[in-house]
Amino acid sequence: MTTTLEHAIDDSTRPGELVKPLSAGVLVCTACGHLCRLKPGQRGVCKVRHNSEGTLRVPFNYTAGFHNDPIEKKPFFHALPGSFAMSFGMLGCDFHCAYCQNWFTSQSLRDDRATASPTRMTAAEICVLAKDHGSKTVVSTYNEPLITSEWAVEVFQEARQSGLCTAYVSNGHGTPEVIDYIKPWVDFYKIDLKTFSEKNYRRLGGNLEAVLDTIRRVFDAGMWTEIVTLVVPGYNDSDEELTKIAEFIAEISTDIPWHVTAFHPDYKMQDKRRTPVSTLLEARSLGMRAGLKFVYSGNMPGQVENTENTCCPKCDDLLIERIGFRVQQNRLQEGACPGCREPIAGCW
Repeated sequence: MTTTLEHAIDDSTRPGELVKPLSAGVLVCTACGHLCRLKPGQRGVCKVRHNSEGTLRVPFNYTAGFHNDPIEKKPFFHALPGSFAMSFGMLGCDFHCAYCQNWFTSQSLRDDRATASPTRMTAAEICVLAKDHGSKTVVSTYNEPLITSEWAVEVFQEARQSGLCTAYVSNGHGTPEVIDYIKPWVDFYKIDLKTFSEKNYRRLGGNLEAVLDTIRRVFDAGMWTEIVTLVVPGYNDSDEELTKIAEFIAEISTDIPWHVTAFHPDYKMQDKRRTPVSTLLEARSLGMRAGLKFVYSGNMPGQVENTENTCCPKCDDLLIERIGFRVQQNRLQEGACPGCREPIAGCW
């Protein structure tokens, strides 16, 4: 099954641009933090980028997931609230998270139980569908977009010509090269900061410092940045670790929204309990204490007091009311609080 799928996706590739050639046909792929050194015939950690006779071949002209979602589902709470985002994905990932909720696409080349398959599609076709469905944004998601950045840029160039915004939903395990490559074409960037433990990041298949560096670079590049931490009981839910995450984000900017979201047993992590409401509320409290202006609780719609809402950090007036992915009301006026006129960071 896996070998057959590899052949199928290898038919939808082109030469990659995120690459450093070495000698004797050896090259380094710079799409993600692994910086895979590949001899001819070798595949990267992601399984979808490979060295074919000294040329890096990368995914192109297909999708393996496609859906028109509320942009809040990504989640973006400070980017075009209440709008829809045409979400597309490919196959493969440079991580192997035991609790992955998109494992049917991300782990398809590692796990024969994954059933996602590629469908040929052009960048223009994606953007036409987005416009036809009233989307305002096209989003690379469902698998790790960094490892398919050449394809995303092709789609996003077409999207810009169609008047659409663009976004990544990513693990943030990047490199300086890939961020420089995508920054002219990405408007919004959501990054999972999964833990503040280097040991736990190694278990997921990456390294913490690459993610922290990517968060800094994405923000400095001017892409609208939101951070998500899936809070897993007994894994990353200690007050100490959540405080470190919040303080790191606050050092970059207190305007960056931090989403603390509830875990539910999935994929290979069935031994952990669901995240209780009290843990999310405590995480939010720690984030606010660290100086963050916007901390949201997710994956428990209507159960987390008012922590799905956007409130003015100056006067505490309700600005955007939400239940789950649904915007109930939006009181912002020209990106500011209608009461005290405090500007609210975001893309409105």
